[in-house]
Formats: sequence, structure tokens, C-alpha cells
Amino acid sequence: MRETVRRAGRATVELLKGAGLSLASYLFIGLAVFVAVAMLTVVGAGVLPEAVLLLRRTAGYKRRWVGAWTGKPVPEAYRPLDGEVFTRVRTAVGDPGTYRDLRWLGAHAVYGWLLACGAVPVWCVALFVDGVWCGLLRKRAVVLPLIDRLVDVDAAWSRALLMPSPEALRTARLAERVEELSQTRAGAVAAHGAELRRIERDLHDGTQARLVALSMRVGLARRAYEKDPDAARKLLEDAQDQAEEALTELRHVVRGIHPPILTDRGLVGAVRALAAGSGLEVSVRDDGVEDGPRPPAAVEAAAYFVIAEALTNAAKHSGARQASVGLARTTDRLKVAVRDEGRGGADPSGGSGLLGMRRRVAALDGTVEMTSPVGGPTLIEVELPCVW
Repeated sequence: MRETVRRAGRATVELLKGAGLSLASYLFIGLAVFVAVAMLTVVGAGVLPEAVLLLRRTAGYKRRWVGAWTGKPVPEAYRPLDGEVFTRVRTAVGDPGTYRDLRWLGAHAVYGWLLACGAVPVWCVALFVDGVWCGLLRKRAVVLPLIDRLVDVDAAWSRALLMPSPEALRTARLAERVEELSQTRAGAVAAHGAELRRIERDLHDGTQARLVALSMRVGLARRAYEKDPDAARKLLEDAQDQAEEALTELRHVVRGIHPPILTDRGLVGAVRALAAGSGLEVSVRDDGVEDGPRPPAAVEAAAYFVIAEALTNAAKHSGARQASVGLARTTDRLKVAVRDEGRGGADPSGGSGLLGMRRRVAALDGTVEMTSPVGGPTLIEVELPCVW
């Protein structure tokens, strides 16, 4: 009986919230009339979009309430209200979601208040019937559960009125997808630009400078060859050393673009070589990646650079001595997990390396999740869509 009364009290509170929202609906209906009259003037053009936004927030509150009560969220589908004033007015007037919310608002102004009023006689009857039925006869309450049913009716009617049409849902999801792709495309372009600037900087500051010095030494050796062969020989030896250094730096730049070892050994072999040279004790676990068909080159490169960045950060900042790399394949995904046993406390949103990692993965429509509590461990999990 105590639990039944508690549930009935909670349901009554929800009904009172609905009644309060119904009273607010009357105020909103007055606002709608004011906006309709104001539309006859220029001022109304600026008021209408703001009123529609307020209506969307009100309907959104009811959607969240229905989702919290029933455990099933109510989706929403609106056209974005942006642009110039008249563009926003045209969008607000032409959006089916506006009329759907108005229909719900008018209906809820009636049934929300009536359902709350209906709880009063239910309580009066329940105090007598369930008080005797449960208190004296030790039976299960029969009247108080009706208050829960009133809330269920409110939730069901609100869901039916606020649920977008399948076409509106598809349109809204398509718009969200376009927005998401626009953001990932911008991130990919930014990452590509940063990569080009890095390559240009490495070539200019490293390889180009060494090649210029090499050319100068060869020129000096050629002029000194007739007069001082020993000095010319020394200059040629220095030029050979600089040529080898320039080749080493050039290989480093090439590995930064697309590591040759990735092409030669595949992802698992390249990761094992990367782990061997990381300075940490790194264990590599492969779950079907090496034995099956190779993923696309772009996916392999993204996974490789994510692991390289994660191991570099672990060696520099975590203070860890051990780390592990996991590679796994599913029917349509390549999963990467990098874990280090360091001090943790890494900021998932900070650092250019992590930002570049997220941009590289987002460009392939993948996901990155990072957990790094203080005291460790730090775990980076990446999923990349992949057609095997």
C-alpha cells in the first residue's frame, strides 16, 4: 500500500505539471493571436520566428516528459530557423512541425487540465475504498492505480499528437546527416591543410636546407679539386654525409605521408614495428585483422596514425612503461584500442595531436572515445567503417 500511494503521489505531481502546462497553453494561444495580428505589420515578421521557437521549446519539454515517463523518447523533426527575417518567417510558416505543435498545444490545453481534475475524485474514492480494501482486508489497491492510468493517457495522447510523420523524420535525419558531413568535411579539409603545412615545413627546414648545403659543398669541392685535392676530398666526404642525412629526413617525411611499411607489411605488421620503436613495452593483440582481407588504404592509414599518435603521447606525457594495442574486425568495422598504464588525467578535448586524430577519423565517418581518469589508465577507442 505504501508503494502504491507513493506511485500515485508521483503520478499526481506529473498530472499537476500537465495542468500547469495547460494553463501556460492558454497564454501561448493568446500570444499566437497577438502574432497573427502583428503579422499585418512589419513588426510581426520578426515576432513570428521567435514565437515558433518558443513553441518548439514548449513541445520539446513535453516530448522529454513523455520520454521520461514511458521510457521511449519522442523524436522531433523541425526545419532549421536561420537566415534572414523573411527566410525564417517562410520556414516557420511552411514547416509541418509548427502546425503539429499548434495542434498539440490546443488539444493539451483541454485534456491536460481535465486529466489533472480527474485525479481529484479518484483520490477521494481511493481514500475510502483502498483504505478499507488494503488496510482491513490486506488486498491490492484497485483505485489508486487509476491515477497512473491517467498519466499514461496523457503520455499516449501527447505522443500521438507530437510524433512527426515518417517523411518529416527522414527529412530531419537527412538534414542532420548533411550537417554532420559538412562538419566532418571541414575538419578533413583543415586536417589536410595542416598536414600539407607540416610537410612543407619539414621539407623547407630540413631536407631543402641540407640539399642547399650539399650543393654548396660540392661546388666548393669542384673549385678546390685542382689546387687542394685533400680539402676537396674532405668536402666530398662531408657532402656524402649530408646527402645521407637528407635522404633520412626525406624518408621521414615520406613516412609521415604514407608509411611504406604499411604498404609492405600491412596494418598489423606496421603496428608491431611501430610498437617496437616506441620506447615502451607494447603488446599488440590482433583479432582477425591480419588473417582476413586488408582494409582500404585510407582506413589502414587512419588506424596507423591514430596508434602512432597515441603511443607518442603515452611515451611523452603519461609516464607509463607499458602499453597495449588492440586491433579487431567486425562485419563492417575496424576497431582500434590503445591503452597505457600511465598517470592519466589527459584532456580529451586538448592538444593538437588529439584534435588531428579526431579530424582524421571523422573524415572517414568514424568515432573516437577517450577515457583518462586521474591515476590512469588512459584508453583510446576508435571505430572506423570498413568494407572488407
